[in-house]
Amino acid sequence: MIKTEKLSKFYGKKQVLNAIDLEFKKGKIYGIVGENGAGKTTLFRCLSGLENYKGTITSDYTKLKDHLGLLLTEPFFFSKITGKEYIRLLANARQMKLTNIEEKNIFDLPLNQYASTYSTGMKKKLALTAILLQQNDIFILDEPFNGVDIQSNLVITEIIKKFKKLEKTVIISSHIFSTLSDICDEIYLMKNGEIIKKVEQVDFVKLENEMKEFTIGNRIDKLELK
Repeated sequence: MIKTEKLSKFYGKKQVLNAIDLEFKKGKIYGIVGENGAGKTTLFRCLSGLENYKGTITSDYTKLKDHLGLLLTEPFFFSKITGKEYIRLLANARQMKLTNIEEKNIFDLPLNQYASTYSTGMKKKLALTAILLQQNDIFILDEPFNGVDIQSNLVITEIIKKFKKLEKTVIISSHIFSTLSDICDEIYLMKNGEIIKKVEQVDFVKLENEMKEFTIGNRIDKLELK
């Protein structure tokens, strides 16, 4: 379980998160949706211990970060580290010894090649593979489907469904609402650093229609397309 109370974040005078109260339970999959700049990534970075913040974050773990795997939208890699070395580096951070890494290379990545030379999608798949092999209890996935080929997205979706069976806690942001509606137990809508709505499965279709109306409105009509 992870719980936030009055979680707030400022960059200088600009408030990015505003008194967020959330609770993420074991064995549940949560979706976070919202426009660019709504605060999703900042929320994830606070939960992962990468940012200072105001308010509190509590969990069932003494050190939450030691049980949490974070997939960033744009993973960072050192310039002279191969894919295999990166996977070993993250395993070492958990004091794990990995064997037969090649057999666990489910995305068929060129593991002996420098990760910095990978395409955007390959980098994301490498970062995901590394946190999967850490055997984390909690996964925070920031736009895991963006920039990744269709076949790999199918694999990622099935991995997330497997997490539910294994009673992991998964928190995902995505602009692909249909994917979230297929796999999530609850979806939270963020706007201007606040959670403005919590929706359970039974109301996912209603939320999608509300988001379309809010986002699109009459914008297309203004183009006077012919």
